[in-house]
Amino acid sequence: MQISSKFTIAVHIITAIDYFNDSEKVTSGFLAGSVGANPVIVRNVMLDLKEAGIIDISQGKSGIELSRELSKITLLDVFRAVDCVNEDGLFHFHENTNANCPVGRNIHKVMDPKLNAVQAAMEEELKRLTLADIVEDTKAAIKKENE
Repeated sequence: MQISSKFTIAVHIITAIDYFNDSEKVTSGFLAGSVGANPVIVRNVMLDLKEAGIIDISQGKSGIELSRELSKITLLDVFRAVDCVNEDGLFHFHENTNANCPVGRNIHKVMDPKLNAVQAAMEEELKRLTLADIVEDTKAAIKKENE
């Protein structure tokens, strides 16, 4: 099981928008080049971010901009914006366990609360981290790279 790459693409997009906003016209084509992904995928992720109120998209001079301060955007906001998890949760339980088997009959009720706790812990950590943290660390990595 893996979380969709839409999450990391979305974080990349937001980071690139902030980093390049003063020096480049940030467009979906520009972002696709930075991400290294098909422009259609990037545009779809951007639409998710726009619907979540994280970015603004305009066809004019301004291109793509952030709708909120980086410190007000958590990784959980981004995670939820790109629908990485459906309403059933992060973990998908195998279907049709054998009700005649004592393990099959009980595994779901034993595992569900544990897996829900794992997902809640992950979401708490994502809520704690903001895009300001990611951008700051990215800028520090770029600076170190250029030294």
